[in-house]
Amino acid sequence: MKDGFAIIVDIGKTLAKVSLWSRSGKMLARETRPNTVIEVDGIRRLDAAGIESLLISALTSFAGHPVEYIVPVAHGAGVAVLNEGVLAVPPFDYEQELPSELAAEYEAIRAPFAETGSPRLPSGLNFGAQLYWLEQLHTDMLGQSTLVPWAQYWAWYLTGQARTEATSMGCHSDLWAPATGTFSSLAVERGWAERFAPLAGAGDVVGTIKAELAEQTGLRPDIKVLAGLHDSNAALHAARGFSEIAGSEATILSTGTWFIAMRLAGQTVDLASLPEARDCLVNVDALGNPVPSARFMGGREIETLIQIDTRQVDIKPDQPHLLAAVPDVLAQGAMVVPTLAPGNGPFPNDTGGWVNRPDDWYARRAGACLYAAMVADAALDLIGSRDCLLVEGRFAEAEVFVRAIAALRPETKVYIANAHNDVSFGALRLIDPGLRPKGGLIEVKPIEHNLTSYKEAWHKARRAQT
Repeated sequence: MKDGFAIIVDIGKTLAKVSLWSRSGKMLARETRPNTVIEVDGIRRLDAAGIESLLISALTSFAGHPVEYIVPVAHGAGVAVLNEGVLAVPPFDYEQELPSELAAEYEAIRAPFAETGSPRLPSGLNFGAQLYWLEQLHTDMLGQSTLVPWAQYWAWYLTGQARTEATSMGCHSDLWAPATGTFSSLAVERGWAERFAPLAGAGDVVGTIKAELAEQTGLRPDIKVLAGLHDSNAALHAARGFSEIAGSEATILSTGTWFIAMRLAGQTVDLASLPEARDCLVNVDALGNPVPSARFMGGREIETLIQIDTRQVDIKPDQPHLLAAVPDVLAQGAMVVPTLAPGNGPFPNDTGGWVNRPDDWYARRAGACLYAAMVADAALDLIGSRDCLLVEGRFAEAEVFVRAIAALRPETKVYIANAHNDVSFGALRLIDPGLRPKGGLIEVKPIEHNLTSYKEAWHKARRAQT
């Protein structure tokens, strides 16, 4: 008997994924599509139409299962403008640079970090900046439209019901005040707050699938669609299913295009004390709580270093070779110093690259993993991470990376999960919070090399580059 219970729509920055899950929390099938960027009027935009084609294909292929729920998840810093029941303009891609004059104007009107927990980030990573630009491009559009974050756009696409949700708004948008759970002063003053769709919780049912979509795909018309949430917060929600994490002081390091460290604090945290200029921010979790966070573009930086498929640092057969290359990397003083994604991470103004670049291919990849570990270590320090760390996502299987973190942070228990699809599983737990991840956690063994001298040399080389 077919037992597909829920469909998770996960729109990442690099890859769009639609997966089918059983009631017990087992993934049964998945379809994926690499995301592309389109240009309209010379501006980078998200390819909503391309993602729609994947979604229709996947929904059709899963239609033979007794699906009861669909949950959308998406990357942050995306906002959609709805007008008269359609997507008014293709949403901006957050890597699109603003014109310098507009960027300066926006900088002057932003709400303070102490209110929003949103640092000023490059390009359109503060999606308040995207709205400011849209106002200049389409003078009358926003005043007549409904705004929805990117994850909730897909809930709207599926149901026709527009909603706004806190994890998406709390993702360095400049438009949310995490301490009060309300729109920021900027959002109110610009009139944007009243343009956003009504608020809903991530786990709230916003409606059932539209009749025309049910007919097109063969799905039942009574399938419930949840509001959904920001992808990193879905990973955080998945991690809370582990007994080692639930109710504890713990940090989740979600790894993908972005490496995002989110600390579940065991005590009240002075969010205003976070260093705004070093890519620290305040996320909002699925329960509405502020979460001190730090991030850097680790996946993109590793990709820049190795210049091929990023799986090459975490693919299982290569792990013994990469670990074996570490002694030579250390002996040569081969290292990468930050930053390879300018404007991001704990060292946003540094200009980085190789020091003593090795010729050996395994050594270069091991060096890339050590680089990610060094930057992650710095980011974790910034948010006061200490007792417990769970590394999840696609780089959790890069042994040099996770074992180097364990060596750099000997007072911290470092874990990886013996399971995959953490973002999708976290979305599934919105339906059933009692679900527990399969396989438990695996404590990471520190790498068998003393990294103290390497860390000191790395920071010295970093300072020399500034």
